[in-house]
Amino acid sequence: MAIFKGAGVALVTPMNADGSVNYDELQALTEWQVQEGIDAIIACGTTGEASTLKDEEHIKVIETVVKQVAGRIPVIGGTGSNDTAHGIHLAKEAEKVGADALLIVTPYYNKATKSSLIAHYEAICSQTSLPVLLYSIEGRTGLNLTAEMVARLKEIPNVQGIKEASGNLSQIVEIATLVDENFALYSGNDDQVLPLLSVGGSGVISTIANLLPKETSAMVHNYLEGNWEKAQKTQLAQLPLIHAIFAEVNPVPVKAAVSLLGKCEMHYRLPLGVPEKSTLDNLKTAMNAYGLL
Repeated sequence: MAIFKGAGVALVTPMNADGSVNYDELQALTEWQVQEGIDAIIACGTTGEASTLKDEEHIKVIETVVKQVAGRIPVIGGTGSNDTAHGIHLAKEAEKVGADALLIVTPYYNKATKSSLIAHYEAICSQTSLPVLLYSIEGRTGLNLTAEMVARLKEIPNVQGIKEASGNLSQIVEIATLVDENFALYSGNDDQVLPLLSVGGSGVISTIANLLPKETSAMVHNYLEGNWEKAQKTQLAQLPLIHAIFAEVNPVPVKAAVSLLGKCEMHYRLPLGVPEKSTLDNLKTAMNAYGLL
């Protein structure tokens, strides 16, 4: 069984002007997502600025989302690391605070060999009973999960799917041949959701759902239920806004967009910071055109 079907939001992490996490805004943002009909929440992913969170903050963010969701939808904790021991620690702690599943990105910077990559995932998975989603995003990590590698990692019992963000449709189709009742495929790119669904995907782990949770979930479910034209219309209508929220490195523009909606402050931790004026102007234009402002 897929951990979820539909749209999971890779949630931004609200922060205060001093860089501390704003847990009140996080609770409110989480509740809004649930009320809008999002199908799952991914806490502490790339969009959640996990790379600059201290471990205690990282786990508290996941715990805060878990408590606010209160079992209504799955909460997936991002616990990937380029240090296997650290990844094990985060996985154990996320399980303790009630996460329903884990999203584990390939180890970055180190560029693990094939055998050590398998050993990395085996070591982490052996220390948790939670379902695990692989996360492949070579542009961030320098490491691509080919279909061959996914087939080997899929043999680990609690590996139950992959967030595929390579952007390579040929590779996605190859990985789709591995989909079965125990292994799900999720798009990691908001502009490629329908192509991935067409070859057997279960949904998307979405950035744009920070702004459009209801519409993004409905798009996926419309497609899965055979309302293809309606889903296609949504996918294409979102494209200008997708371009706007990826005009700079994620999550800089999307957090700015959430701020423009009045749902968090436009604060980041270095090395991330506020978007360029041109990016912000284009973002406002796209949001106005979509009817968000």
